[in-house]
Amino acid sequence: MVDLLAGALAGVRVLDFTRVLAGPFCAMLLGDLGAEVIKVENPNGGDDTRQWGPPYFGEGESALSAYFVSVNRSKRSLTLNLKTEQGRAIARQLVADSHILIENFKVGGMAEYGLGYDDLKTLHPALVYCSITGYGQDGPYRDRPGYDYAIQAMSGLMSITGPADGEPHKVGVAVSDVFTGLFALTSILAALRHSERTGQGQHIDIALLDSQIAALVNVASNYLVSGQTPPRLGNAHPNIVPYQTFRAADRDFVLNVGNDRQFRALCRVIGQPVLADDPRYATNPARLEHRAPLVELLSAAFAQKSAGEWVDALLTAGIPAAPILSVADALNDPQVQARGLVQQVHTPAGDLPLVGPPMRLSATPPVVHLPPPALGEHTDAVLRERLNLSDAALADLRAAGAI
Repeated sequence: MVDLLAGALAGVRVLDFTRVLAGPFCAMLLGDLGAEVIKVENPNGGDDTRQWGPPYFGEGESALSAYFVSVNRSKRSLTLNLKTEQGRAIARQLVADSHILIENFKVGGMAEYGLGYDDLKTLHPALVYCSITGYGQDGPYRDRPGYDYAIQAMSGLMSITGPADGEPHKVGVAVSDVFTGLFALTSILAALRHSERTGQGQHIDIALLDSQIAALVNVASNYLVSGQTPPRLGNAHPNIVPYQTFRAADRDFVLNVGNDRQFRALCRVIGQPVLADDPRYATNPARLEHRAPLVELLSAAFAQKSAGEWVDALLTAGIPAAPILSVADALNDPQVQARGLVQQVHTPAGDLPLVGPPMRLSATPPVVHLPPPALGEHTDAVLRERLNLSDAALADLRAAGAI
């Protein structure tokens, strides 16, 4: 058994029936926080992302795709064929002494195996059962498959992403999946608290579309308040000016002026302090109204020096600014290294580098307890520990195709 006694979620048992990104991401964070997470996979191939490579870590049949690695640490893998009665029976037995179940089958998919929430709540009234789907358990789109890219399109996110005069763009990371995983995590922890207090579990319905709509935050609010469809602004901000990228003499950098005090400081940095008193630019509403001439003026000023010089000068003056780093530069940045965000976990194939937990808890810090598992790596161990199955019983289940 893995020692999880020091974690904030020590003693919490999770069955993870999810695949790809949103669900596995959520379950991984529960594992980092100390929960015992069992990833339940189909014996025939397992999680789809196991094959989403290259790149791979390791070689041969034991190789793990970088995609799978990113959201499946701190878990053990159990293979279970839910198309067999033996497989479904094992699942029900595991549910009986678990606290949380997470699944991202199509709507009604788990119920087809007798493992829906209504099937299990009688068996285990305190169970926290989280279903993650593209569009939710009800509504006209409930039966549609939902992938992050489609959700970015359907939610309006792509309509506000990309160059102002170009085509809509998706975000470079599957952010709709990530947001959904975080909303699922928050909901599960709230429901777990309720379950521990009352003995009453509940069904959590988390949808990618709902999550991405919620994550539009101020952009959605702008539309709801004004009735005006938000435009695509490239790297500019809809409500704050100047808050965008600028081209220096050598390359682009980011400038974020969030208030009038910072704008006054900016004017001093570029050697034009009188701009701060110009009525066209003295306040943010005025700057928003006169965005184009101000951006033109600032662009001319920033073209005179390198991005590094401007970023240093702006930060010294207390103005938020940053270089635009590559992923490689970001992961090797001194601040990222100092925060311990890049970690190593030992595997039979060598030390695997990965992005570690971003949460900082003073008393119960999250820990990467296990490397991402090989398919079915822990099947026998889990079934021996949880169900007291003998070697003969395991052999019979394997011969029957149940595990």
